[in-house]
Amino acid sequence: MMFWAGAITISEVGRFVPDRPMPEQDLLLLPHLATLGWGIDAGGTVVDTYPYFVIGILHLAASAVLGAGGLYHVFRGPAILKDGGGRVAKFHYEWNDPKQLSFILGHHLIFLGIGALLLVLKAMVFGGIYDTAVGNVRLITSPTLNPVHIFGYLFGITRDGWNILGMASVNNLEDVIGGHIWIGVILIAGGTWHILNQPLPWAKRALRIEADAVLSYSLGGLAFMAFVSTCFVGYNTIVYPDEFYGVDRLGLANVQFFLGVSILLGHIWHAVRAIRKADAA
Repeated sequence: MMFWAGAITISEVGRFVPDRPMPEQDLLLLPHLATLGWGIDAGGTVVDTYPYFVIGILHLAASAVLGAGGLYHVFRGPAILKDGGGRVAKFHYEWNDPKQLSFILGHHLIFLGIGALLLVLKAMVFGGIYDTAVGNVRLITSPTLNPVHIFGYLFGITRDGWNILGMASVNNLEDVIGGHIWIGVILIAGGTWHILNQPLPWAKRALRIEADAVLSYSLGGLAFMAFVSTCFVGYNTIVYPDEFYGVDRLGLANVQFFLGVSILLGHIWHAVRAIRKADAA
């Protein structure tokens, strides 16, 4: 994934035409970087593509490091992690071990939380992000922390009343960044809890802990995010500004939607396999 991101970014930098609107150039990744405020001036004009080039190179370098690590684990690392000793053994996993599942899940949650807070730092400290409402990059100095406003979006409750789009109805960057603060803190706190504890008795009874079941849970969550992303891409111009993504985003939204459908089918398939295994046992 790192190699793909780096290669596509470098390719798009190479063919980017500064005096043409970004939506007319069939770009995939540069609009995301522009939304983060890199190389952008008033009106969403790209004035410097060097940050995009640097980000692409960093992704390519990271992909080399990750690839080398993968090759090491294939050819030189222990075939079974518990035989590796030290910290390596802590990450040994058996599919039917709920305590170890919780331990590994905790680390994933913490990294996701750090990622959310990195966006917060970019928006509040390191240069700001692009705000289509003012047509320029700005620092978000007063993010919304009121839980009523933030968690109301989960149920479609906005400052202007109920909206069927739910989270995708957010219409200001203060709420967007405030939401990332909340989710970042929750993910890190939840990750820490999972590292230090194992699933509670009710969770062990409700959830099957085996390969197909765990994979189905992961695919179900990924499908949900794809459908939420579809709503954002299709209708939200604060997170997906028209300056970078254009007015007609039907094609991009369709890609998100059909990916979500495919992943959901995978979730159902693995869930059925898990149920059949349990019935056979």
